Amino acid sequence: MNWTLLVLGSVCLLVLGQDAFAHGKRNARTVTFSRAARGHGHSRHRRDTWTGPARFTACKSPLSPRDQALLLSHTHETVFQGDEGSSFTLTWVGDGTGVILVLSTLSAPSDSFYEGGSSRLYRSEDYGKSFHDVSNAIKNTFIKKDFGISAGPGNSQQVILTANLPFTETPGGVIFTSMDAGVTFRSVHLPFHPAQAIQFHYQEPKYLVAISNDDGLWLSEDFGNSWSKVHEGVHTFTWGSGITLFFSSSPKGTVEAARRGKLILRRTQDFGKTFTTIAKNIFSFRYIGGFLFTSVMEKLASPRVIYVSSDQGDRFQKAQLPSATTEQFYSILDGDEDMIFMHVDNPGEDTHFGTIYTSDDRGILYSKSLERHLFSSEGKSDFTNVTSLRGVYFTNRLEEDGRIRSVISFDRGRRWSFLKKPENVNCPDSSKKCNLHIHGEHSHFIEITPMLPLSEPTAIGLVIAHGSVGDSISAVRPDVYVSGDGGYTWWGTLRGPHHYTILDSGGLIVAVEAHRDRQISSIKFSTDEGQCWKIFNFTSHPIFLAGLASEPGTKSMNISIFGYRPDDDDQPMWVAVTIDFEHLLTRECDEQDYVQWLAHSDYDSDPETDGCLLGYKETFRRLKKLSACRNGRGYVVSRQQQTCPCTRNDYMCEYGFYLHENTSECLLQPDFLNRTQYISLNGELDDLQNTGYRKIPGDKCEGGFSPPRREGKDILLASSKPHSVRPLGMLVLIVVCTCVGVIGLVITAALIITSRRINCRQRSPAYRFSALQLQDDDLSVSNDSRPDGKLNGFHVQEDSDDELIE
Repeated sequence: MNWTLLVLGSVCLLVLGQDAFAHGKRNARTVTFSRAARGHGHSRHRRDTWTGPARFTACKSPLSPRDQALLLSHTHETVFQGDEGSSFTLTWVGDGTGVILVLSTLSAPSDSFYEGGSSRLYRSEDYGKSFHDVSNAIKNTFIKKDFGISAGPGNSQQVILTANLPFTETPGGVIFTSMDAGVTFRSVHLPFHPAQAIQFHYQEPKYLVAISNDDGLWLSEDFGNSWSKVHEGVHTFTWGSGITLFFSSSPKGTVEAARRGKLILRRTQDFGKTFTTIAKNIFSFRYIGGFLFTSVMEKLASPRVIYVSSDQGDRFQKAQLPSATTEQFYSILDGDEDMIFMHVDNPGEDTHFGTIYTSDDRGILYSKSLERHLFSSEGKSDFTNVTSLRGVYFTNRLEEDGRIRSVISFDRGRRWSFLKKPENVNCPDSSKKCNLHIHGEHSHFIEITPMLPLSEPTAIGLVIAHGSVGDSISAVRPDVYVSGDGGYTWWGTLRGPHHYTILDSGGLIVAVEAHRDRQISSIKFSTDEGQCWKIFNFTSHPIFLAGLASEPGTKSMNISIFGYRPDDDDQPMWVAVTIDFEHLLTRECDEQDYVQWLAHSDYDSDPETDGCLLGYKETFRRLKKLSACRNGRGYVVSRQQQTCPCTRNDYMCEYGFYLHENTSECLLQPDFLNRTQYISLNGELDDLQNTGYRKIPGDKCEGGFSPPRREGKDILLASSKPHSVRPLGMLVLIVVCTCVGVIGLVITAALIITSRRINCRQRSPAYRFSALQLQDDDLSVSNDSRPDGKLNGFHVQEDSDDELIE
């Protein structure tokens, strides 16, 4: 059963919530577990119906009686007796403190004004081995379910709980603040009712921002003790650099300004004492990687365009991207200070695919990276950054026959290829092009998989993901696959869906089977990057699994299994089981347990350039797969960097050029000949056709290949036909005429350039986009795009316009 799409919705709305950009991406410090309906934990709506022939054999073995007894002695179970909460929200407080706050909430039937219910607050200070009910510390107040608990950034031990109060009966809300990781709380009465979670400043947690339910923007400079209203009619906000705060607001008396692109973008750099209007008539905005993006309709009923600022909104430049109509949207997929990945939806209704563009280091000029990129109607993209290895991304694209196939890039989007089939996995008999395909956010949203792909910066090269092997992605039976080299090679590791997590900086992986209709009593763990697994029976009283929880950052060796089991009255009872692996892996790793590993190496290339990516190579000190030892909390990733000589791989094609599939040369697109070759940036003219190449943003190569500067028609020489030999007299005549012509052209060009420098700010530049032209075989992807792909077979909902801030 291949996975295809049936599109139902046709209307793209223009309204987004503030957190739409990070939809589906959980906060690293907070995770929420939910249980099934009261008294029916075993009757979930979807049953385990995975079928099909086995494609590989997972390596599993039981523990020795000694190790089983040892782990049992360090397994701690907490039964939350009498807690009828329908969901548990876990928040880790601080870094290495071992403190977990658990908010249990039970929502009662609600009316349009007030959602009633009850909640309990639990606290652990030993990584979940024991929990204590601390509801009395907040006077047993009902805490909001959706955004009731927030922890400060970094190693802050500051916590905010937001009470759920009827806003029709009280003039303001109530929060509880703690500065000691939840040991004590202070009650604060607010002059407003929060409409969403109170936001910490990303570096200084005493600075707080909130939006009230009447769209007021409120600020606190003393960790919530006092508040001041700084603006009205606010739609969204975000922190910028330092204490800069950006927010969009509706002009007075304007109805549905966000839907009609009438929002005003303002900035305050002194906590609301003064304001600067930096943009008007915007739909939305986003601040990421030091870039400030706005989506603007320049003229009434015209398509939207993107403007970008790299100086906190002092100046904006139009981003060189295709415009988006009301049936399309922009979405920032990822970004940092070097480069932005932007999705632009394809024209037409219900296409549900588009093109990924990558920016230059100014966030202004964009080149095509991947066409037919899948972006489903419920706003889910499978675009994933592999954080365990520099430069690696994978996602899914929609083929013209409706199939969905996974592709991966190892060089920040310069080239994309299909994922290699794992060596230990058999291909289906009917498969013609057999590759590994990864389930991403869309599969997680529709409950095909219980987990998103997982990678961690401290676990170098390690990637864990659900996937299937064949011609395209399949929803029949997702299995778990692991890569130890950042996605170059894969291994079939576990049959069927699992919950999984990474501990001890990659030295330990833990997984639990994700059954929907039966209880579990065992957990699997691996010390060799998923090559083989040990099975540990952690309880004699099975539970229905809700999820796994471990401290963010992979430093810990404790894992908590949250679930529920029926009590004597057949009511669901929450249970937490925490296992401490530190007492099983007691030996500290020494130098003999590590090996030097060159990332991005293909072993067959020139030693001088082997492992080179974006201008330098990295050699890591990483744990050997067969070393069963403990990295420890003090483990720090060790790496050595070496600058590489420049090659063509360090450059991508400039605007109006495409990559020739046979020569790897950037050639001018034929329809670009008579178009403007200059673009105005910050009052200066940039020549877009001086070489045909531009260095990939963030690339650090030195020397080596340098793109030759091309003059005039020389750009076309690589693709033009060879000229015949001409008589000497004719050549002399040509030279004389050419010299006269050149002198005239120089004078004319000087006048034109001078004029353009004066008027460049008043003219819209003409431009085109570079196109990557890749072969369609088992290792690379064709970018031949036609908007006639037929989507059928899978139901999705109507889309909201994922307008820029997706």
